[in-house]
Amino acid sequence: MRRFACKALFAIAMLSAWAAQAQTFPDHPLKLIVPQPPGGGFDTAARIVADRLQPLLGQGVVVENRTGAGTLVGTEAAARAPADGYTMLLGGLANIALNPGLYDKLSYDPLKDFKLVSLVVSNPYMLIGRPDLPQKSLKEVIDYARANPQKVTYASGGRGTGQHIAMAVTAQLAGVKLTHVPYRGAQAAYQDILGGRVDLFFDNWGTARPLVEDKRVIALAASSAKRIPAAPDVPTVAEAGIGDLDMETWFGIFVPSATPQPVLERLRTEVRKVAAMPDVITLFEKTGGRPLYAMPIADMEALIARDVANFTRLIRAAGITGE
Repeated sequence: MRRFACKALFAIAMLSAWAAQAQTFPDHPLKLIVPQPPGGGFDTAARIVADRLQPLLGQGVVVENRTGAGTLVGTEAAARAPADGYTMLLGGLANIALNPGLYDKLSYDPLKDFKLVSLVVSNPYMLIGRPDLPQKSLKEVIDYARANPQKVTYASGGRGTGQHIAMAVTAQLAGVKLTHVPYRGAQAAYQDILGGRVDLFFDNWGTARPLVEDKRVIALAASSAKRIPAAPDVPTVAEAGIGDLDMETWFGIFVPSATPQPVLERLRTEVRKVAAMPDVITLFEKTGGRPLYAMPIADMEALIARDVANFTRLIRAAGITGE
């Protein structure tokens, strides 16, 4: 009985401390760790959220780009940060759902070491072909690749990136062998796509969209479960009969898992207000994004858990590693 009473008193004390912390939170600036360099999709999403979160919290929100080893260095730093709500992580498909499949020994567990504050936006990938590609559909590309193993080339912004995984998984589902040509970023990959030196590129729709709309590349397939509204004539990978691929690169805010619930709820309330702002919605939609402000938190958590499980399986089946 005495042990039970002590545990109960401890729990009450912790709840009281958390409640007091929540009433004063935040009382100094916060930090949002971005595990990628400035200028990319991670960084853009982080700065859109941070700029609008500051007045709602009454404190500054500093974006800190912590780069290295892909997204590993920054994500690990966020996982090991004090669980007080003052250090947040910009989490995306890459560092939360793809890394567990890419690395046998990951320094963090995305489902155990973090709690979701809220997802903000999701972007599908679009498979594009060089402008003079003879094949005009994904089915034609796959038929040619099946008859000509490894003759079809595809670009990516680097080994283990979402661009690499989207195409490698598609090839694995189709049972064909393609040749991967990794580049240092998307810009170099586009130079060779437009120059006709590489055949395919499965890139973020927001980046690929202007080239598709200007007909400078051939749009072959979307990675999402449904067709992209701005490209209604382009089928999905599943519709092309290749396999069950549902891949969108989402971004959201995460905190260390031991963050007190009242602090988490305060952050959750304010981040979801930011995500629902009309100018934020417009910004994301202009770049091909799908705002996620209306999705319930439980559905977001289910989406993340599903993607971790699915992509771990698909990545390993395709033999892709981040090493």
